[in-house]
Amino acid sequence: MLGAIIGDIAGSRFQWDNLKSKEFRLLYKEFGCEPTDDSIMTLAIAKAILECKENYTELGQKAVSSMQKLGRLYPDAGYGEHFYWWLFEEKPQPYNSFGNGAAMRVSPCGFAGKTLVEAIYLSREATKVTHNHPEGMKAAEAVTTAIFMARKGKSMKEIRECIEKKYYKIDFTLNQIRPSYTFDVTCQGSVPQALEAFFESTGFEDAIRNAISIGGDSDTIAAITGGVAEAYYGIPLDIREKAFSFLDDELTTIVLNFESKFGKYIDERTMGS
Repeated sequence: MLGAIIGDIAGSRFQWDNLKSKEFRLLYKEFGCEPTDDSIMTLAIAKAILECKENYTELGQKAVSSMQKLGRLYPDAGYGEHFYWWLFEEKPQPYNSFGNGAAMRVSPCGFAGKTLVEAIYLSREATKVTHNHPEGMKAAEAVTTAIFMARKGKSMKEIRECIEKKYYKIDFTLNQIRPSYTFDVTCQGSVPQALEAFFESTGFEDAIRNAISIGGDSDTIAAITGGVAEAYYGIPLDIREKAFSFLDDELTTIVLNFESKFGKYIDERTMGS
């Protein structure tokens, strides 16, 4: 889950000022990096999962409550207009969205599920309360599936084959799309690109750089990529520690509670160093 937050923070300064390159400083407050709605809503889903205490029959209701409560605490995080108004509705209803918000917040489901069936169930329950369009539901499930498979030690080839068989045919490379790829907030126009950024990566940081380098909705694409990359590679300790400097006590507590329950994923190459 922290990988998605890192991707969001790293990509935040490039969302409206795209960089078509992998050469940039990763996490620096002085350059405008900050957690956005992607991080806040990812943590809201994590909090809802924790509150279920492994009885997920009411996850949808808890997800609504958690997203509204946390969203109202951070009202200036950069929400889309429709979702912003949803945050303040007394009786919020799903609104048939296929925006990429469905995919950027779902990483906790991939880390919490004991089985792939359970992980997918969690993603559906957490997604249908807003993004109940088939493309929104598919995107959330695809990202959850990739994270779960990575967690369980599946190879990149196996993950790609599953994604292409069940969800998206990814028939492009980053080099092919980088010159012309533009801002696209739809699931179908950003989730395959985020997954390809992972598939072409050689490590966690490289995956984040891949995602940001194509431009577009940089923070959200990098958040999606970061969740999968964390599950596959782990997170280097220096990047993990830097990420916490961007989070206040409220948000840090959610991360630590979630990791205490479902495990933290740290790059094994850093262990013992």
